[in-house]
Amino acid sequence: MSHRDQDGHSSSNSHAQDMSSVVEWLLSGIDLRSIGLRADCRWSARGLLSAALLWAWSGESALTLRFEAMLKIVIKLWPGDAPASCSYQAFLKLLVRWTVPLMSALKSILRMRMQKSLASRFHQFGYSIFGGDGSRLGLPRTSSNEGRFSPKKTRKKHRPKNGRKKSQARRPRSVAARKSRAKNKKADSPQLWITTLWHAGIGLPWDWLCGPTGSSERHHILQMIAALPLDALLACDANFMGYDFWTALLDSGREFVIRVGSNVRLLKKLGYVRESGNTVYVWPNHAAQKKQAPLVLRLVVVQGARNPWYLLTSVRNPARLSNAQIAEIYTLRWGIELFYRHFKRTFDRHKLRSHTADHVECEAHWSMLGLWAMLLHAAQYLHRQHIPPSRMSIAAVLRAYRTAMREYKNHPDPGESLWQLLDRALLDNYRRKDKTSRGYPRKKYDKPPGPPKISNATSDQIAQAKRLRVSTQKG
Repeated sequence: MSHRDQDGHSSSNSHAQDMSSVVEWLLSGIDLRSIGLRADCRWSARGLLSAALLWAWSGESALTLRFEAMLKIVIKLWPGDAPASCSYQAFLKLLVRWTVPLMSALKSILRMRMQKSLASRFHQFGYSIFGGDGSRLGLPRTSSNEGRFSPKKTRKKHRPKNGRKKSQARRPRSVAARKSRAKNKKADSPQLWITTLWHAGIGLPWDWLCGPTGSSERHHILQMIAALPLDALLACDANFMGYDFWTALLDSGREFVIRVGSNVRLLKKLGYVRESGNTVYVWPNHAAQKKQAPLVLRLVVVQGARNPWYLLTSVRNPARLSNAQIAEIYTLRWGIELFYRHFKRTFDRHKLRSHTADHVECEAHWSMLGLWAMLLHAAQYLHRQHIPPSRMSIAAVLRAYRTAMREYKNHPDPGESLWQLLDRALLDNYRRKDKTSRGYPRKKYDKPPGPPKISNATSDQIAQAKRLRVSTQKG
């Protein structure tokens, strides 16, 4: 008799049947009515979406090889939703055309799955906590990628001496000059900037935006605020600061915990509200001149491992969130750094492979969607066995799904079904030594943010704040 687990999955199923059940669970209830493919198109919207996910999951090194591996599985599992033969160029042209509506539909269903299947981990301390951060992905140096994703040139071009053309200019001879030229060339290389909103309780992405290198993280976050739940609390590092940015977050009804440094000026004893010992105000001159209200915030100082953290939060009541809880929320934010490491290294997306700008964005979106969907399915499967997502081994999860894809024609060997592999896709309990003192080649030695500049409000500021408060109360 074949073994059958608590979800009804049988170990006698073929790998293809297991992959079909995974995709069916992910896409159950999805609304694809807005996807209006042509009547003569041999792909269905559901088939195209399934193919895009499998294309992202494939472990092949080249994009065309991923497509070939995916197409064989799609034709076997859903023959009515995919053509019997298709070229990679035709598939990618169709996928680029429909990525935005397909992505919107898939994001909605994955968010619903997170809230429903992992409901006990969706809220912490009474909030749905999200981390926000950005990262760069390398790109091939092609004219198309350089035209859209390279940084803007800010320095003037100097004409070579002796009337030589640019192609005939002498190469620098000294070692220092060659190193400087190589560094500048690397700085000009095309890179994709991706800013992600990441759910801290579940450890999975929620939303993201892409742009050229040097894009504004704060601008990306503001564009994604509407996608957050109304009870969201955003935890960010010191790059996400500013009166306008924080005002937009508060106006949307969301709360925040953000680390600040010496580039932030805070006021105390302004008298705008009833104050406590840690009440501070953010009220830059440009906001005061426009008669905009000061931001009333709470400053929490936490002693980190090496340096103190200065955390600003919009949750002013300590009974709602204590100082220890504020510190723990900011600690949870560091998980987004681990997610980026897994996305770039474990999932092998540190450098995308597409040679044209449109294909780059398509590859980036489906890579993020593919990893999100795969980890969400694995997380809910382990959650039913009372295993938290933090114990999930992303490398082992990738091996499990890719084994099922690679062996889709066969039945699994004993103990090698997708579900049995997921049962073992856990981190061990071995406590590793602290490695922070090791000098890794890519280790960053950035100077930590210093304390914010805090000063008492002047008499003119107090008077102006009083007038503004009175006019607000009358209005």
